[in-house]
Amino acid sequence: MRLENTLALTHGELVNTPFVSKFNNIVFEAKAVKRGDLFIAFDEGAIEDAVFNGAYGVVFDKPTQITDSEIAWIKVKNLEDALKRLLRFELINKEISVYSCDEIILKLALQIVTESNFIALYGDIKSIFKALSDIENGATVLFSPALTSPDLFTNIKELPKNRPQSIDIIEQTLFETSFIYDNIFYERQLLSPFFMPYLEQLLSLFKILKINFRLRKFTPIDHFEAVFTNKNFEIKDFGTSDKVLIFEKSTSLIEKEIVFLQKQATWAKIIYIVPFTCKQSLNTILQKDKNLFFYKNKNEIRNTLQASSFHFALIVGVDKSILEKPLVKQTQLTLDF
Repeated sequence: MRLENTLALTHGELVNTPFVSKFNNIVFEAKAVKRGDLFIAFDEGAIEDAVFNGAYGVVFDKPTQITDSEIAWIKVKNLEDALKRLLRFELINKEISVYSCDEIILKLALQIVTESNFIALYGDIKSIFKALSDIENGATVLFSPALTSPDLFTNIKELPKNRPQSIDIIEQTLFETSFIYDNIFYERQLLSPFFMPYLEQLLSLFKILKINFRLRKFTPIDHFEAVFTNKNFEIKDFGTSDKVLIFEKSTSLIEKEIVFLQKQATWAKIIYIVPFTCKQSLNTILQKDKNLFFYKNKNEIRNTLQASSFHFALIVGVDKSILEKPLVKQTQLTLDF
């Protein structure tokens, strides 16, 4: 890439008059720098090593000492934004298909083994750059706008609506599912039936695009995450207690998950603990549910849990880290499970 193009793309300021006029590769790890590369200085302490290894240019956003006047020193307002602009330019001439999906579908895709020409995109800008910088023509990229800026791409497609093959659920609990897909039986997957429509949409994309894949055992995806506890809210092994806290960080899924629980666990006492800021957005019927509680801080979550009798508690807007401190003060040893 030519120096003038680099300056234009990054909105950078050239702070010296270098002898170099172009760069070979974009690198942000000093040990990977080769002669002719452009170094993105996320690690300021590595600049000296990058220059020693042959960098022809350094992009930086903090006060930096110029140690070699022959190479280009480019000051930008923000390194992440600069790298995004450079990556977007790299992708313009690539013949790739980019699909947008919600966060759940993406996190399911990250747990499925696929061919190298399919990329489920997730991580910080450095991880994304590594995944996409050498992407092959004809590849497919799946990303979630909730996690990755859509500004990286010029042509984004929606997931196909038609579903050529459905998932056949054989057995289910609230938190596990056994199912058949494409004549293959997947037994006791640690995946709630709540996620099946999302998985079905993802697998349909694979079928339509003829992407080979292999399902393996799923692990929690930070949504509708079940934590089994005893009466003192101490975490127990999966399935070993009748008191379950269900954590959901995304407030956009409140209504769907409440409806799911009401339909699938009619026998159970269920409470719902929701951020006060979501009160007005819930439909009128749910607002009147006597088992619906609103909180303004984590202490109110704790108080509600201690004061309530329930089998399941859906807790929205936080994750299970609130259990790191005991909810109940221990006054004596107990063998109660």
